[in-house]
Amino acid sequence: MATSITIRGRQYTVRSDDDGEDLQQVAKYVDSKMAEVARSSFDEYTVALIAALNIASEYDRFRREVAGRLDDLDREAAAVGAILEAALPEGEEQA
Repeated sequence: MATSITIRGRQYTVRSDDDGEDLQQVAKYVDSKMAEVARSSFDEYTVALIAALNIASEYDRFRREVAGRLDDLDREAAAVGAILEAALPEGEEQA
C-alpha cells in the first residue's frame, strides 16, 4: 500500500504492508522528534541523526521494560503453576 507522509515539510510516498493510518502516526511522531531537535539550530542531517538516536534510545528503554515485565509474568505463572500442582491430590494427572 502506498501512503503519503510529511516530515519536516517534505512529502514522501512510502510503500508498506502496514496500515496507512499507523504509518501516518509514526511519521507525525518522527516529525515531532525532529522538530524538537531542530530547535537547537542543527543542520537537517544532524537533526535526523539525533532524532533517530533519541527514538532508538526510547525504543530500547521500552524493549527492556517490556522484557522485564514478561520475565516477571513468567515467574508469576510458574509460581501459580506450582501452587496448582501442589493443590492437586496425589496421583491425579493434569489434563
